[in-house]
Amino acid sequence: MTQVKTAITPTRQENFPEWYQSVVREGQLAENSDVRGCMIILPQGLSLWENIKTYLNLHFKRTNHKNAYFPLLIPKSYLEEEAAHVDGFAKECAVVTHTKLGLNSDGELVPQGKLEEPYIIRPTSETIIGHSFAKWIQSYRDLPVLINQWANVMRWEMRTRIFLRTSEFLWQEGHTAHATREEAVKETKLILDIYSKMASDILALAPFIGSKTEDEKFPGAEITYCLEAMMQDGKALQAGTSHYLGQNFAKAQKIKFVDEQGEHQLAHTTSWGVTTRLIGALIMTHADDNGLIIPPRVAEYHAMIIPIFRNDEEKAAVMKVANELKDSLFEKMFFNNPIAAEIDESALRGGEKFWRAVKKGYPFIIELGPKDIEKNQICLIKRNQENLKDKAFMKIDTFIEMASDELTTMQQDIYQKAVNFRETHTFEMTSKNKFVEFFKKDKKGFISCFAHENLPDEIKSLLKELKVTARCIPLASEEERGTCLFTQKENAKKMIFAKAY
Repeated sequence: MTQVKTAITPTRQENFPEWYQSVVREGQLAENSDVRGCMIILPQGLSLWENIKTYLNLHFKRTNHKNAYFPLLIPKSYLEEEAAHVDGFAKECAVVTHTKLGLNSDGELVPQGKLEEPYIIRPTSETIIGHSFAKWIQSYRDLPVLINQWANVMRWEMRTRIFLRTSEFLWQEGHTAHATREEAVKETKLILDIYSKMASDILALAPFIGSKTEDEKFPGAEITYCLEAMMQDGKALQAGTSHYLGQNFAKAQKIKFVDEQGEHQLAHTTSWGVTTRLIGALIMTHADDNGLIIPPRVAEYHAMIIPIFRNDEEKAAVMKVANELKDSLFEKMFFNNPIAAEIDESALRGGEKFWRAVKKGYPFIIELGPKDIEKNQICLIKRNQENLKDKAFMKIDTFIEMASDELTTMQQDIYQKAVNFRETHTFEMTSKNKFVEFFKKDKKGFISCFAHENLPDEIKSLLKELKVTARCIPLASEEERGTCLFTQKENAKKMIFAKAY
């Protein structure tokens, strides 16, 4: 049997981790930097993050959240105020101990000016933002406080992979303070809903939406809600979290207010965030063995126009039509944005231009040559189609008029494919032995079963051996109860188990 040649090697089936790295590289999304564990996000990759940022900022404005910025350096004493929190991050913290560098007698640069108190390069900002909240909040009239920050964070990682787990990454982190538990929990669910819509409507992901178990929730939180997306290798990727922190941080950081009765109360706080890990989720959900497939709603450019010509005369004619097509598309709207096209004017050959466009994931790839101009047509290839050799020829005016509808259909098709994959690779299970066999044989997918949150130590050891965790308790089935798959005890919750990134 003749093997089909692909643009990306190895293929997903041959070596999924290497395939992923190749897609990132060939799609020109990011590259490793000279700083261990850190990445350089290239323009193509940053454009995806900026479009996610634009979508979320619009929704945060609708829900009255305000953007602010807080220091990168956090006093060590701040983290020590919340014991569970600092314990959860201690091993990942980068520490600044000196104020400057100076030359020693051997001409070497050495740290000088030791700080009285070390600073932690922010792994997350609950503590430092909490200290500001304590200054800003005096009365119930000051509540709620709804703050969001776009920033970078640092967490030393032992094993890194671009977008999925890096020592430095970009993220959005929201922090709010409320008068009551009910208001704060409502806030965490509101944000979860925004994240869920962003994941499905923009990134075309199909995650399970749920809450974390006691063992898996955010350090210091009372409730953690999450999005757990299934990648094409069957592993889970956490695509966003929203935490109700109770009064734990408020107590540590003295976030108090005087209520309507004149009594002093502790505020109820939340925190929530998504990161550039979402770009990794997009890749591993949609890309194929030819490279990226970018859902149109998150794409910087919706079309790549590839001009084809043999001489200067043909070039002038083709480029004239190509630029007219680009301008005409820009006059058309797709989900409140102009349809953006790019023209490949490089010196590469036509075939090389085509495969570069394929690997970079442009939704539309449009070939335009002298014969097309004579017929007033384009040659169209849709990036999400199964066979890239299937080329459609259509009149230019027809394409311009239908482009927005075609992009809408493509977005829906990409999303539905992700939904179908999740549904066909999520398995209901009632047998512990089959559960163990499934993960020992590295079968692809998630297991849905009933289980208790506080499992015996031997079961926890088994899950650790299998490299499996309880990803979430799905909100869609949070009221369901049944027999625990592991202990055979009643009143267990429905949970999703999987190997994860």
